[in-house]
Amino acid sequence: MKDIFQWFRENSPELRKDYFKFLRFRSISADPAYRSEVLACAEWLKTYIQEHTTLQAEVLETPGYPLVYAEGSRPDAHKTTLLIYGHYDVQPIDPIELWKSDPFEPVERDGQIFARGAVDDKGQIFYAILAARYWKESGRQLPINLKFCIEGEEESSSLGLAKALPHLKGRLRAQYLLVPDFDQFDARTPAISLGARGMVSLEVTLTGSKSDLHSGLHGGLAYNPNRALVELLAQLWDSEGRVQVDGFYDDIAETKETGYTFRFDRQQYRKEFGIEALGGEKGKTMEEANCFRPTLELNGIGGGYTGAGIKTVIPAKASAKISCRLVPSQNPEKVGRAVEAFLKKRALPGMRVETQIYPGAYAFRGNPTSKLAGAVSQAAEEVTGIPCKKVLSGASIPIVADLVKATGAEVVGMGYGLPEDNIHAPNECFDWPRLEKGFATVARTFELL
Repeated sequence: MKDIFQWFRENSPELRKDYFKFLRFRSISADPAYRSEVLACAEWLKTYIQEHTTLQAEVLETPGYPLVYAEGSRPDAHKTTLLIYGHYDVQPIDPIELWKSDPFEPVERDGQIFARGAVDDKGQIFYAILAARYWKESGRQLPINLKFCIEGEEESSSLGLAKALPHLKGRLRAQYLLVPDFDQFDARTPAISLGARGMVSLEVTLTGSKSDLHSGLHGGLAYNPNRALVELLAQLWDSEGRVQVDGFYDDIAETKETGYTFRFDRQQYRKEFGIEALGGEKGKTMEEANCFRPTLELNGIGGGYTGAGIKTVIPAKASAKISCRLVPSQNPEKVGRAVEAFLKKRALPGMRVETQIYPGAYAFRGNPTSKLAGAVSQAAEEVTGIPCKKVLSGASIPIVADLVKATGAEVVGMGYGLPEDNIHAPNECFDWPRLEKGFATVARTFELL
């Protein structure tokens, strides 16, 4: 471990410069306006891997944004094969007015590096690449067969990679799959993530008139789509917090999984995030609600005028964005169709209802006794000096379940992110010591496999 840390610290000025250059790409996959930036980021990443590791890298086209793929030129049949998955695209930056600095010009304040993608997932996939760079520059041969699969649209559905998988599964074949896109347990304690929830998202729009209406001339006559929408959405849950969509809970296994540690208790959670009103189903623990139960959340509601001051209109349309987090055995398409049917059936007569269901993702589980789980846990403990926890994530990484199926690999998630890193929010941040820990953990994992 001493040699690993020594290399990183001796090369830190150059590595930091490279990291900042990676962060400057405005690789927002959800917004077509940034297409050229996404493509430029993929090319830069390919070149970086090609120049600084022993792997052969290439940009592979998909029906969506391209994939950066890398592997050794001469795989050894006697060595373990590890595939590392990550993404180079990032979330949109809205609301821009809440950022304290340019989201794509990384700056360091109070020990934190602020930039979009600082941790999710540029920072974490970058330290995995640095682990491969370390093995080259230390003059040592990689003890494993190593592959990278780094996609460009994880933040906007992973649809391109999903469609390309049938053609790529031979190249991606591996015994183990490592996903450095998760959090540590707390600020001191490392963790491996052995599962995440699946997801399906949809939009619903209610239309009540040809155009916006004057709220004085038409008030009391036309039914307001905003009102119809909130009345419809309020029916999605009962007073106990249970989702009322028919079939929503049908495929859930009743056997409770054990052996995992959950980060929060109610008092700590309220204090850390300033939350007083807790959601979820009544009678369920926080761990059950976040890891073992599906959820339905409203991600956005819009209709009419929302700018400064008042504009007295009855909007022609009102819409909502909805996402469901799913647990193992739930089918994303089935759940999405069930929610769609509920909304269409319960909407106010006279309102025109339009829905759009986005491609979903299954939940996944890793084997806590796999060789990879043991290697990452041991490496993290050696790096931090603290025993590694086993956790489940309430979040989703859309493509992982498909990757597991296509590659036949045992999967483990790892990471050194923290909830307070503002992932997906303004002022996303990471710090150099945690990036160093991530690098050292991955570099040591190569040895232990």
